[in-house]
Amino acid sequence: MDSEQISAGRDRWQARYDAARKRDADFTTISGSDVEPVYGPPEGSEVPGFERVGWPGEFPYTRGIHPTGYRGKPWTIRQFAGFGNAEQTNERYRMILAAGGGGLSVAFDMPTLMGYDSDSPRSLGEVGHCGVAIDSAADMEVLFRDIPLGDVTTSMTISGPAVPVFCMYLVAAERQGVDIGKLNGTLQTDIFKEYIAQKEWLFDPEPHLRLIGDLMEFTAEKVPAYKPLSVSGYHIREAGSTAAQELAFTLADGFGYVELGLSRGLDVDVFAPGLSFFFDAHVEFFEEIAKFRAARRIWARWLRDVYGAKTEKAQWLRFHTQTAGVSLTAQQPDNNVVRTAIEALAGILGGTNSLHTNALDEVLALPSAKSAEIALRTQQVIMEETGVTNVADPLGGSWYVEALTDRIEAEAEAIFQRIKDLAPNGAQHPIGPMTAGLLRGIEDGWFTSEIAEASFAYQRAVEKGDKRVVGVNVHTDSIEEPLEILRISHEVEREQVRVLGDRKTHRDNAAVQAALATMLEAARSGANMVPAMLDAARAEATLGEICDTLRAEWGVYREPARI
Repeated sequence: MDSEQISAGRDRWQARYDAARKRDADFTTISGSDVEPVYGPPEGSEVPGFERVGWPGEFPYTRGIHPTGYRGKPWTIRQFAGFGNAEQTNERYRMILAAGGGGLSVAFDMPTLMGYDSDSPRSLGEVGHCGVAIDSAADMEVLFRDIPLGDVTTSMTISGPAVPVFCMYLVAAERQGVDIGKLNGTLQTDIFKEYIAQKEWLFDPEPHLRLIGDLMEFTAEKVPAYKPLSVSGYHIREAGSTAAQELAFTLADGFGYVELGLSRGLDVDVFAPGLSFFFDAHVEFFEEIAKFRAARRIWARWLRDVYGAKTEKAQWLRFHTQTAGVSLTAQQPDNNVVRTAIEALAGILGGTNSLHTNALDEVLALPSAKSAEIALRTQQVIMEETGVTNVADPLGGSWYVEALTDRIEAEAEAIFQRIKDLAPNGAQHPIGPMTAGLLRGIEDGWFTSEIAEASFAYQRAVEKGDKRVVGVNVHTDSIEEPLEILRISHEVEREQVRVLGDRKTHRDNAAVQAALATMLEAARSGANMVPAMLDAARAEATLGEICDTLRAEWGVYREPARI
């Protein structure tokens, strides 16, 4: 790019920056020196390929989607939490908000993630242990008691039964007197990554895609500010993928959902802004920063050039980041505070829109109140004391970071082509070509094998000592003391089952059965299922009853055996 083009770009950025809202804050260093809001090539210089780097807030958004960076708005501190029953988790949420958290993120227990009630035989011993137990809209009401849902943004990390759980959330808002059209937040809903990595599904892929399409249509009309899909790479990375695989598999999933929306006749410029992403921030600092920058650039280009998005908001990649749980070690767990801080900083320098920081004891159990506070304070120290919010994309133009960004982008593009080529003889799917490759890759176990190979290679390097992990294979001497960790009493399960039984006894069971029958009729007729499912939630149909009705109709997915 020649000097005139660079100068014109700087002028465009300046005009957009001047017009944007900025925080009332001190944007100087700790020594009192002034800091420019953005840095770029010196006046009069020529920089070949600078159009791939560009300016914050300008296509291809390598340097961020907003011209102000964090001068306009810092990332949202969104701590992931959930354990025991709804009442216990509600207490933790109010603690997080009182301590300065900016948004809520719900962790559900395994029975809820799999669409079973707490009184199911399959739920025995699992209720409330890895998240909060939610059986019905009544539980959701307790979960957000004294937390005005019209004033907070809420993320819910659940995919298989995401639609009925979302309906219960809407009912809880209605019972607070909140207009559901004003709700804001994110629902994960990403079923592709379940087949690829996390393995928490209910049905075959096609019925899940049917429900996701219905949800996209419903939210576009009724809950326009709520993001119905958070495409998740986090679980792919936690399963052992490389950074490039995490990026490519995640964005490919996103392209599949874009094709789903287009197949439903939705306008990409309307529904694409409702897609968000969820990435892992691992401990390889610069590679992670490059991954986030490459993600924005790839998404913007594909949305514009492949899927026809014309508006900026439809081309923006918005993403939440969580620090890497898989990087935490049971040995010398206090070191996890350092790992988490480094990973959080990588997410921030990569331009994340919201962030969760893991607690030091999460490798052993759900976080204690003390470790959860340390995790929250980690973000607040970075936000308030380090100066990283003063400059938009402070690492932009670094030879190393730009080279890493280009490398990861090229690796991801090669993987996209491999995914599309998985469809035999160019076979198409009614939804779209990326979807055809994704479904074949799931069926053939291609994604699973790619992740397994990457995971094995890393583990072998650790065991050989080629990759060093402090406290594990190097610097293993320690004066650490045993941690006091959070343990969930079995009384939680007994009480949850008792309360659920009492609710079933005192509700209008005829109304529940009628609502479930109406929902089943919608499933068979091809109508949008969300309104009928919402009515079932209003009648206090349980999550298990809703999911069991659909399992009886659609069957249960069984992963093919791998040789």
